[in-house]
Amino acid sequence: MSSLTRPVWLLIDRLRQWQDARTLDAAHALGRRGEDIAHRYLEKQGYIVVARNWRSRRGLNEVDLVAWQKGEPARLVLAEVKSRRSDEFGAPERNIGAEKMRALRAAAREICHKEFVPEEAVRFDTISIVFEPELKIDHQEDAFSWGRGGSLA
Repeated sequence: MSSLTRPVWLLIDRLRQWQDARTLDAAHALGRRGEDIAHRYLEKQGYIVVARNWRSRRGLNEVDLVAWQKGEPARLVLAEVKSRRSDEFGAPERNIGAEKMRALRAAAREICHKEFVPEEAVRFDTISIVFEPELKIDHQEDAFSWGRGGSLA
């Protein structure tokens, strides 16, 4: 992202967050703001974000962020974003349970089939956003695998 387009994206994010605060309940508005921050964070790290809030064909499964990580080998990253106002009651990623992991795996299979991406090229990440007392971003690469386990790695 060029330095000229950065202010434009920041303005768009702020306008969307302002609208979300007016139309969504507080928890959903916080989640959307966290997704904005995670999206920009990935871009700064060199990822190419190709989808936000991707939904499966039947709408049953949703992926917060889908991005390509450049390099050898290139990886398709499916990121689950969790946001909290504070970490007083634990880290946000603790809210990712076995059912959500199954849903992300199912979504990944559909994406792989549709886009002709081998499963070996897919990685599941978590991005935790904590807003207070100061903004904290915790990106866990390869947080869980294709396996049947029900806990984060």
